[in-house]
Amino acid sequence: MEPLSLHFLHEKAGARFGAVGGRETVAGYGDSEGEYRAAKASVALHDASYRETLRITGEDRASYLHGMVTQEVNNLPVGTATYAAMVTVKGAMVADARILKRESDLLLDLEPGTGAKVREFLDKYLISEDAELHEATGELALLRLLGPRTADVLSAALGSPHAPLSHHTARTATLAGQEVWLLGNTAIEPHGVDVWVPRASLEDVWRALSEAGTAHGLKPLGFEALELLRVEAGVPRYGQDMVDTTIPLEANLANAISYNKGCYIGQEVIARATFRGHMNRKLTGLLLGDADVAPGTELRRGEKKVGWLTSVVQSPVAGQRVALGYVHRDSLEPGTELTLAAGPATVKVASLPFSA
Repeated sequence: MEPLSLHFLHEKAGARFGAVGGRETVAGYGDSEGEYRAAKASVALHDASYRETLRITGEDRASYLHGMVTQEVNNLPVGTATYAAMVTVKGAMVADARILKRESDLLLDLEPGTGAKVREFLDKYLISEDAELHEATGELALLRLLGPRTADVLSAALGSPHAPLSHHTARTATLAGQEVWLLGNTAIEPHGVDVWVPRASLEDVWRALSEAGTAHGLKPLGFEALELLRVEAGVPRYGQDMVDTTIPLEANLANAISYNKGCYIGQEVIARATFRGHMNRKLTGLLLGDADVAPGTELRRGEKKVGWLTSVVQSPVAGQRVALGYVHRDSLEPGTELTLAAGPATVKVASLPFSA
């Protein structure tokens, strides 16, 4: 397992550790309820340095990647990001990625454990283009701020007013004497900002943000609390809710697909599925009540298997256990009752995101 760069610092803070994709994470700091509340009501700081980074350079980098992913890259403005999927010629997912376009390169932010697979996929189709792939996880790392006081913390840490960033917009800043990229990330929390930091400066930036957040109620946020926020927001995660047999449209990834960009690997399958107008199954929300079940649990309607669970959490917003899961299109109507595995417990299909 690849340890966190700041393992020693988190250990001193009473962290409990876990792993995702073969890389170490902080599972929590002993107060998951407080961590969750901070992200909702004040501000929380999450060490996301377990995520992997790939960098692409060369004159043809944008046109090359444009033909490899489901999203627009050629016309993406410098200093902005986009979310994309990579799919096989059969339309099944290889991985997902957030792509940041900088003046001299492209950065791909990847789920832990997917970096080697993504590089192999991209390498396979790199023939004569002037583009070069660089493993950059050892160079760059992500920290994540969530919560309504995020702008206050960044203003204090930067020593000047921080204007909120909309989703996927970015700018550079100097933090703890180091140039960083600030990237709006409102997918699971409307004030979220990711801080892309040179890994050698990770400790200095973490400490600067932590100190700046003292007056604003900042708490460190573990992976388990982050997962709770993610599931409540209805955002799927590759490796948990999406795997290498998932077609992006099944996982509600319409925001990762451009229908005006022209050809890319797997484009015909995605276009055909879109034209057909439906998928046989889709990711949806499920209200579980107090049923204590695990991801992978089968969902049935009568005698027929109609789906399965992928992520399960105890949701303060919904006041019960909730899940993400795949359900057959004939059973997707909110309020539809399904049976868990062999029964007798029943659950209800719910719209996403979850609400009280």
